[in-house]
Amino acid sequence: MLSFFKGYKTFAIVFAIISVIIISLIYNTLNVYQPLPIYQPAMVSTELVDTTIQYQKKYHKIADFSLINQNGKTITQEDYKDKIYVADFFFTTCGTICPIMTKNMVDIQTAIMKYDDVMLLSHTVTPEIDSVEQLKRYAVQKGVIDRKWNLVTGDKKEIYALARKSYLAVKDDGDGGPFDMVHTENFMLIDKKRQIRGFYDGTNPEDIERLIQDISILKQEYEQ
Repeated sequence: MLSFFKGYKTFAIVFAIISVIIISLIYNTLNVYQPLPIYQPAMVSTELVDTTIQYQKKYHKIADFSLINQNGKTITQEDYKDKIYVADFFFTTCGTICPIMTKNMVDIQTAIMKYDDVMLLSHTVTPEIDSVEQLKRYAVQKGVIDRKWNLVTGDKKEIYALARKSYLAVKDDGDGGPFDMVHTENFMLIDKKRQIRGFYDGTNPEDIERLIQDISILKQEYEQ
């Protein structure tokens, strides 16, 4: 009788070891690293893409820019070289979606503080109102940390071209003229090669959580 139980004990130990191995294999299979997509204009809803680039299937990148931040510093792609960043479009006098977006950007700012290679970039869509001084007041009021987050103003046509032809963030057409107005809730995740890796509703808490998770996923891409 004892010998039977001894034999059963050996079987149980072997079975337990095999079970642990199988469970580990299943867990690792389910948690395989999945890279984020690289969005091209042809992959995005046509209402968000300027007709001049609507059918572009590869090589889309954020264009060069030269804008002024809340401290009067000229900000270019060089300031975001080898950086992952989240971009959006806002204006300081907006009383609808912008306060929610800014609050969510502050939450993202908190989440990325530990990452030296992740930043934020917010473009004003009313540069005639949002001067450097206005942006600085807004930055101080909202808790913007200068080394992590640039609020930028500048030439309206340049900003609007970025929104429509680079970030693919805007549903309406326009040329950045005096009566043109961009108003979008979209946040865009940009990688170190200036490519779009995700779109998010900047007013939606679930999308913000997904964005923060996607930043971690994107960082893994540079750790492979």
